[in-house]
Amino acid sequence: MKIDLDFSMTVGRGDQAFTLQARFESSQDRIVLFGPSGVGKTMTIQAIAGLLRPDRGHVRLGERVLFDHRLGIDVPARERRVGYVFQDYALFPHLSVARNIAFGLLPTLPMRMSSVHQRQVADIMKALDIDGLQERLPRSLSGGQRQRVALARALIREPEVLLLDEPFSALDVVLRGRVRAELDAIQRRFGVPMVMISHDLDDVRLFADTLVLYEPGRVASVAQGINSPPTA
Repeated sequence: MKIDLDFSMTVGRGDQAFTLQARFESSQDRIVLFGPSGVGKTMTIQAIAGLLRPDRGHVRLGERVLFDHRLGIDVPARERRVGYVFQDYALFPHLSVARNIAFGLLPTLPMRMSSVHQRQVADIMKALDIDGLQERLPRSLSGGQRQRVALARALIREPEVLLLDEPFSALDVVLRGRVRAELDAIQRRFGVPMVMISHDLDDVRLFADTLVLYEPGRVASVAQGINSPPTA
């Protein structure tokens, strides 16, 4: 699945304005957007997801054009077939695990799950080893369980690409290594290409088939086939 983007956008006004120019392409299944906070990484995946609209340029996923300013194309976020896992997982605290996952299929309330939806939720929960947690609320889950619920919600719609915004930052150091290995196994099992935001070199070592290095407001370099992090 090739990802091809070349766009610019400005958010905010006056002294608070921030301009991002992002350009890279990759046909590899694991892309890591690497750099410190505040340089434009989250804006990039939000542009892929359709949560932010660039001022100009294009975003292409495989053979599909998701955004093209010149052609007047801007596919709605719901139709882009991308899965998005937020930094804090963004689970609904008042909904059960099963209904949080089903929200990927039924994004309106009240959510009435058909037998088909119930089976889909049960299947994805079993695949991610969280079956048995259907009626639990997010506050009663461990950090690793919350991440798997967020992944299940993203994967249940069978996305063409999975977008992850610093998926381990909410975890303590001890748990981070185990959950990182779990995500590695899950991505390989489902075979969904992913774009991950990180500023952790351990993520680069494990996940960066393509490494996109950011400086404030721009992509500084792109490296393919990364096996170890760059040295200073």
